[in-house]
Amino acid sequence: MTPAVFSHGDLRLYLLSLLAEAPQHGYGIIQALTDRTGGTYTPSAGTIYPRLAKLEEEGLVSKTVDGRTTIYSITDAGRAELTGREGDLAGIESGLADSVRLIANEVRQSVQDAMKSLRADLAAAANDERTAAKGRPRSTSSSLPDDRVTSREELHRADASINAFRARVRTDLRTHVARGGVLSASTVTDLDAALDAAARAVTQALSSSRP
Repeated sequence: MTPAVFSHGDLRLYLLSLLAEAPQHGYGIIQALTDRTGGTYTPSAGTIYPRLAKLEEEGLVSKTVDGRTTIYSITDAGRAELTGREGDLAGIESGLADSVRLIANEVRQSVQDAMKSLRADLAAAANDERTAAKGRPRSTSSSLPDDRVTSREELHRADASINAFRARVRTDLRTHVARGGVLSASTVTDLDAALDAAARAVTQALSSSRP
């Protein structure tokens, strides 16, 4: 289970700390939370705006409307609460850093596991091909067309495997994001590196199976 970034009630105080730095509109607050968690946490508008409304109701936040934009600012009462809870805020920031690391590690591990599985499948397929090749007679001019037919058939199977893998990873990524999960830059970087390693493994396997 993905660990929660904010414990119950902590987001409320953290919002006050963000507004103490500068007035913000709702999207700016969401973006600030995304930036400060390295992209591992992007709250929805349905999470942020009700909390801002509650803070306004408590007199800790005020808002002004500028055209179609609503700007939220911390009030003197909000600053007083923030000052009185400096210790709590320090604990929240420390816990936030730990939670972000856990989330990043969890997502990174899931991508790495998928890549390891792909590399294992490719290595097994290469071994099977080498074993089968040892049991076949050496190619002659008369058997060459059969080899080509077999290669084309295997190429179609390889294409199907690659497409199935691509579809599975795309589905997993899209489902993760659709459910509110965050896809960090470091995870995509790990994905790129793993795919590059898998491609090199395929190239190596093909080189070793050449006559």
